Amino acid sequence: MKRRVFMKGAATAGVAGAAVAASTFSTPAIAKGKQKWIGVNTFGKAGLLGRAFDAFAKFVGEASEDRLSIKVYHAGELVKPFETFDAVQEGTAQIGLGAPYYWTGKSNAIQFVAGMPFGLNAQEQNGWLYQAGGLDMCNKVYNELGLQFLPCGNTGNQMGGWYNKEINTAADLDGLKFRMPGLGGEILKTFGVNVILLPGTEVLAALTSGAIDGTEWIGPVADRGKGLYKVAKYYYYPGWHEPATVLDCFINKKAFDGLDNSLRTIVEHAAAKTNLMLLSQFQALNNAAMDALINKEGVQLKTYSDELLQAIGKRATEVLPAIASKDKMSQELYDHLIAYRKTSVNWARLSEGAFIKAREYADL
Repeated sequence: MKRRVFMKGAATAGVAGAAVAASTFSTPAIAKGKQKWIGVNTFGKAGLLGRAFDAFAKFVGEASEDRLSIKVYHAGELVKPFETFDAVQEGTAQIGLGAPYYWTGKSNAIQFVAGMPFGLNAQEQNGWLYQAGGLDMCNKVYNELGLQFLPCGNTGNQMGGWYNKEINTAADLDGLKFRMPGLGGEILKTFGVNVILLPGTEVLAALTSGAIDGTEWIGPVADRGKGLYKVAKYYYYPGWHEPATVLDCFINKKAFDGLDNSLRTIVEHAAAKTNLMLLSQFQALNNAAMDALINKEGVQLKTYSDELLQAIGKRATEVLPAIASKDKMSQELYDHLIAYRKTSVNWARLSEGAFIKAREYADL
């Protein structure tokens, strides 16, 4: 088997000029009808996001009877977190897991795939992706980058973030060094926030050292597992910036197209299974984790004021269309999402929204 050394500067997610250590990859092994892929994870192996990618690879191997096996390398084990997308594009790894807004340096449109401030919740995102043409829209973006996209997890509704001071008005945001990727970060920039992009593996150290003043991560179970409560005392909600976040399984297009129909189906089903599994885990585990954060760790739970949310919401109506208008692909994806959001908002108001209010009347 020929081997080659992968040395490429990370150009993703606006992290220009980052040095990349040399890494040696195997080309896909094909013997007796069996293929071996390399998988690279943007996230660390210890948390739910790491274990989800391991479970995905295990399902593929078992369902295919090892006709396709995936060797998973987590963040930093083979490449740095923000180099995973490059590795798969290059074809030196065949598959990766990440979050689409990390790859904004590759495509302006791709951040809309992850989730949109004041946009869709997880249930609505799945409806859009699987039933309303969203998956095809997303693959228009990824195929242009030489990749195949599959939804491979969802965090559900996130928390607003961790701070060491109270945030009551827009003026309190000015000058903050805050970690927030994606479109939410673009909105915060307009309030004078110094938005910093960091992979999850570096968030706690940055908050501890004072390199950042605050951060959002995911939600109670993931945030508690990362130990963020040890260095920040105020935990804010709601997560206006990420009502839900799609995780992307990005696959080298040539490698994906090289699979036979049965293997492609197995990979697609594995991603759908992981998508459901991970969302279910967050939903189930967040309950106990939030209780522990408040009653055991002494975290002070705070809600963003209506005044601040109104200001951010108003700014979102200006910033999001402006970002979408930068290129044809972004505009097409944004318009598709907004059209679906309009119908979802109406139904959600009559269904989930009304039920959540009604449920309070039953003291069970």
